[in-house]
Amino acid sequence: MAYFEWADDLAIDYGGPIDQDHRKLVDLVNELHTATSEGRGREVVAQVLERLIAYTTEHLGREEHEMAQAGFPSLEEHRRWHHKFIADLHSLQVKYEAGSVTVAAQLSMVLRDWLSLHIRRSDRELREFLKRS
Repeated sequence: MAYFEWADDLAIDYGGPIDQDHRKLVDLVNELHTATSEGRGREVVAQVLERLIAYTTEHLGREEHEMAQAGFPSLEEHRRWHHKFIADLHSLQVKYEAGSVTVAAQLSMVLRDWLSLHIRRSDRELREFLKRS
């Protein structure tokens, strides 16, 4: 069983680019968790972190662009959450580079919480807005 399962209540644009990006993030979370469960967390965390930071930055840019195009009223608030999340990922990267052995587990939890809480709460607001538009 995967560490984080995709569920219907995570859908924002019903198979569109936002959902595709979120699914890729879920895959990365599960990849990291699998490696950690197999005792390979330390060896894969640097690569996964780099991919996550790059992909998340791209995804959030796309998501913010779509929000701006749609006239989403909470765009600035969303941007603040996005910037904080990227900062959290960079902070974990710094900890990893400093030799922390708990980064893989911390990263798994941060990502699980981000995907679960941010998508289910904050992005849900976007989903409802897009339905009405």
